[in-house]
Amino acid sequence: MPVAIVADSHISGPGGPPGPLIDQLQALPGQGIDHLVLLGDIFQAWVGYRHFETPEIRALVAALVELRQGGLRIDYVEGNRDFFLQGSPYEEAFDSVGLETSFEQDGVRYLCVHGDGLDDNDRQYRRWRALSKSGPVRFLVRSLPGPLARRLVHSTEKRLADTNFKHKQRIPQEAVCAYGERRLAEGYDQLLLGHFHEERRWAVSGGTVRILEAWFTSRRVETPEGGSL
Repeated sequence: MPVAIVADSHISGPGGPPGPLIDQLQALPGQGIDHLVLLGDIFQAWVGYRHFETPEIRALVAALVELRQGGLRIDYVEGNRDFFLQGSPYEEAFDSVGLETSFEQDGVRYLCVHGDGLDDNDRQYRRWRALSKSGPVRFLVRSLPGPLARRLVHSTEKRLADTNFKHKQRIPQEAVCAYGERRLAEGYDQLLLGHFHEERRWAVSGGTVRILEAWFTSRRVETPEGGSL
């Protein structure tokens, strides 16, 4: 199955409107692609309840549903800006939604993880992540009226920008590579990550760790080997 990957498009944020990405995705079947992996943070913020929905979310999800109905497999890996997508109405757009997915192409076994939360020393982020995706918070956001829900998304975006886990200064290479070695030992050849927005590649024990450049800067739909479509 030829695979395409998109990481960190941040639509409605630095990625702009969804039209250009939709055009690229709709072209994939004609390019021989059978499988699409969305590696998290496709929107600037995405909460899995309809009262948080924006026109941008509605348009891109409709395109994904149509592509999946046409035979394209679509797997979604949740990012740090994705909340409560598992079990949500948006699951119809995907074959799977989770914290990771894997596939094999040309004999190479790939593991896909968004990449947030890999640094054990970033305690501020790890605490925020555990709280923001907890059961009590899910219950709260499900109960919010639409206008308040959308204001909450806006304030959450500001908090994401202000905290120290937004990898503004450096990519935690040591933590990323250590995580990669642990996961590759499970039987994979290459770990694919998003989240950090900048292209990186390291050889580690057991294989390779690669960070994909964010779509909002590259405007590329990528292949597992590092090429573009």
